[in-house]
Amino acid sequence: MSELSTHTAPGHRSGFVAVVGRPNAGKSTLVNRLVGEKVSIVSDKPQTTRFPIRAVLTRPDAQLVFVDTPGIHKPRTAFGTRMNNVARDSYDGVDVVVLVVDACEKIGSGDQRLAAELGPSTIVAMNKSDRANHATIAAQLAAAAAWDFAEYFPISARTGDGADELLEAIIARLPEGPQLYPADHVTDTAESVWIAELVREQLLAVTRQELPHSIHTQVVERDGPRIRCEILVERESQKPMVIGKGGAVLKEVGIRARAQLPEGTFLELHVKVEPRWQRRPDIFDRIGLDTLEGEMP
Repeated sequence: MSELSTHTAPGHRSGFVAVVGRPNAGKSTLVNRLVGEKVSIVSDKPQTTRFPIRAVLTRPDAQLVFVDTPGIHKPRTAFGTRMNNVARDSYDGVDVVVLVVDACEKIGSGDQRLAAELGPSTIVAMNKSDRANHATIAAQLAAAAAWDFAEYFPISARTGDGADELLEAIIARLPEGPQLYPADHVTDTAESVWIAELVREQLLAVTRQELPHSIHTQVVERDGPRIRCEILVERESQKPMVIGKGGAVLKEVGIRARAQLPEGTFLELHVKVEPRWQRRPDIFDRIGLDTLEGEMP
């Protein structure tokens, strides 16, 4: 890794940018788009992001540290409450907040409550504009205008439409300052966490709708190219859904995950029942959820 530059050009800007919003608004897809690399897992299922993921974009004129946060939602478990608390902690004290809103979904009470927590300098990214017609986008922007935030951008994180304009607006609101990370630094997510999340991403893609929130993944052993990843479910009845007939689901998940890992990686997947883990805060640290307590440098 290169060393942190001590010589910063005049006018260079840097800072932290929290990307917040309701579940499934497209926050992770947007962060990946702005950084230009996949640093956060993505899924069409709500509450995919469980950890605040930091992603770094370095340009000659600026360095941005994006904080991809869990979606703010109405919690039904202790784990849901913990995710909400982590998300709120993540946007406390950052330089810029980007509120991502789904252009295809009517602005609801959850969006209103979240908007009420944010300051007037917030930037609104009206995402999924590629899936909504002009009249719908205009109506959504008009409804969001009541929040009286600083700027509003219709964008598509999937196609990139409007992303460049949004990025320039974010940079313009950053304070002048030096680089915070080396120029080649993209994320500070621990590799073991990234691998576990990659496995969970593929599980979300392959398994049935009722399973996503009941699944947790953690790397429990690493020995060179050999990685053992544990998949936790809450009930015995869920194990066959994750394993699949003849192990078909696990096999497909392993193939998909290994395709995104270094060549030669030997990935072992094991399914374990941890009863009602989402409702047991006393075991969060033991099953690897202490990562939720990470703080920004």
